[in-house]
Amino acid sequence: MYRDHAVLRFSLSTPDDRIALSRAARKMNIDVWDSGSNFTDMRVSRRGTGPFLSMLPESLQTAYNVLIDDLASAIAATYPSMSGFESSKADGSAMGETSAHSEATETTRSKKPRSHQPESLFFKNYQPLETINTWLSLLDSMFQGGLVEKFSIGKTAEGRDIPALRVGLGPGESNAGSSTRKTILITGGLHAREWISISTVNYLAWSFITSYGEDELVSKILGDYDIVFIPVVNPDGYEYSWTEDRLWRKTRQETTMPYCPGVDLDHAFGYQWGPAESQSEPCSITYGGEGPFHAVEAAQLAQWAKNEVQNNNVKFVAYFDLHSYSQQILWPYAYSCSARVPNLENMMEVAMNIAKYMRLSSGDVYTVDSACEGAVAAQSGATSDDNMGSKRQVELSGGSALDYFFHDIQARYSYQIKLRDTGTYGFLLPPSHIVPTGQEMFQALKYFGDYLLGNNGHEWIQSTENQHVLG
Repeated sequence: MYRDHAVLRFSLSTPDDRIALSRAARKMNIDVWDSGSNFTDMRVSRRGTGPFLSMLPESLQTAYNVLIDDLASAIAATYPSMSGFESSKADGSAMGETSAHSEATETTRSKKPRSHQPESLFFKNYQPLETINTWLSLLDSMFQGGLVEKFSIGKTAEGRDIPALRVGLGPGESNAGSSTRKTILITGGLHAREWISISTVNYLAWSFITSYGEDELVSKILGDYDIVFIPVVNPDGYEYSWTEDRLWRKTRQETTMPYCPGVDLDHAFGYQWGPAESQSEPCSITYGGEGPFHAVEAAQLAQWAKNEVQNNNVKFVAYFDLHSYSQQILWPYAYSCSARVPNLENMMEVAMNIAKYMRLSSGDVYTVDSACEGAVAAQSGATSDDNMGSKRQVELSGGSALDYFFHDIQARYSYQIKLRDTGTYGFLLPPSHIVPTGQEMFQALKYFGDYLLGNNGHEWIQSTENQHVLG
């Protein structure tokens, strides 16, 4: 279905350029992939390229280059080959059956899979929803003793479970005497087409579980903190991206337009939800619903989090919302560049160190910024008919999960992390990047856990230097 489509990167030199590009994109309902301070990436059909360019000022009509010329081939490359996929499923089943049978009576501390090479199994390819659900259940069954708990945070609009894993010892061991479950929440897959975010959350869950009892720092982190992993917040959309449309972004919820289903989950949360132009049109890919929490999955995630705080003695200390692409680490607020973050200095310090240790892990550079500035439209010079002001973004950001968990759930450290890459593949990152991206995030979260433990990363640094991770 994308045989005649390409992804173009427009270079923007003035605020007026951005405003003109944004206006034309809205009129033609163009799929905006990414937007930075001086560029915007867009998917355009070859048939529609001429009419789209004709709507732009002359300065923009040649100010672009082609990032992906053959979009259909790039899409095909992200799906596993049938033979490779079946082999991976068979190997994964055999691993689970062998481990579960031979180690069923062991305690959590001694229970470890015999192989620590997930890249040759589950993480060799992107995996469909059914396989992910089976794999999460397998992890739950393999690790006894209270370290791992699989559960559902609720149901989607189409009736699917939204699966989650809680990893940690709770308040019963090193937290003895305290009933509070200090919790780090990590989500992926709010946008269906961002497959790398889903694989990365799965990789993080695997890495923390299998490192417990072997990695001293991971054991300390899980002794003091629970980590809740929700790999696919949008299961309906993710399933649809496998069966019908690889580039589907929204949920599959019915809207007032029968031929335009779906709500953008990252514009659907209650804090500073607003009916901006692109968020109020059901056919827009950034449609935020008819009101706050109109999206079923956003409402389920928020209700689960509130219930955890109010009834289960949970305190969310951090929230990491994984997305793609552009290699950015963003802190609140997304809805406004003028809103002040009370703990901004600490937020920036942690973000810069997360970026640092991701770079030390792989060499890839991640930038840091506030969420509103991460894709800022312009610093000055908006035209008089653009009453949104000089900092309008191509993709508006009201009602984000990032802002909601920071402000309403009061997760002190909240970040949206846009994973690989910077545009070469965009949302169609090859499967060979799954493990390196997961390793980047795992090392970054080990630093963050050490920071929460009061060591400011020093113990993490010493540990990794001893293991020659940093080189």
